[in-house]
Amino acid sequence: MEPGLRERKKDATREGLHEAALALAVERGPDRVTIDDIADAAGVSRRTFSNYFGCKEDALLYRDQMRLRMLLDLIRARPARESAWTALTNGAFDLSERAGERDSRWLTETRLVRTDPSLAGYQVAAYAALERELAEHIATRLPESGSRKMRARLMAAAYLSALRIALQTWLDRPSGPKLPDVLREALTIVGQRFR
Repeated sequence: MEPGLRERKKDATREGLHEAALALAVERGPDRVTIDDIADAAGVSRRTFSNYFGCKEDALLYRDQMRLRMLLDLIRARPARESAWTALTNGAFDLSERAGERDSRWLTETRLVRTDPSLAGYQVAAYAALERELAEHIATRLPESGSRKMRARLMAAAYLSALRIALQTWLDRPSGPKLPDVLREALTIVGQRFR
C-alpha cells in the first residue's frame, strides 16, 4: 500500500534534515554543526527537527540506522527452516541487493564516522542495540541448550563485525569486487565456526 500524502511529506522532511546534516558535516566537520544549523539549512524550525530526530547524530546517521533496521527485518522474514547462520547470511545478501551500487551518501557517512570519534561512538552504541535484538532472534533459531543465549550473542557480534569489515573493504576499493562477493567471503570465513 502506497503511503499517504502526510507520510510522504514526513519522509521528505526527514530526508531533507538528513541531507542538510550530511552536507553541513562535510563542509564544516560534524563537531561544528548544531541542530539549529541543520534546521536552518533544511528550512524548518528547531522544534520540527526535534519531532524527527533526538540529536544531530541521529540526523547524520539516519540512513545507516535505516539500513540496520531493514537488515533486522530481512533476517526476521527469512524462513523458519533456515539455520541461524543461513538466515543471517541470506539477510545480508537481501540487503546488498536492495542497496545496489555505491551510494555517494553512504560513502560520505562512512567517512564521517571514521574520522569523527563522537559519531563513531554513537554508531557503536547503535550497533550494540542491534546486536542485542539480533541475538534474541538468533536464539529462536538455535536448539535448546544451556549455552544458547551465549552462542546467539557471540554469533550476532561476529556477524556484525564481518558485515562492518566487508562494507569497509568494499567502500575502500571502488574498482574492487562487488559487495555480494566481499560479503560472501567475510561471512564464509566467520561462519565456519557457526555452521
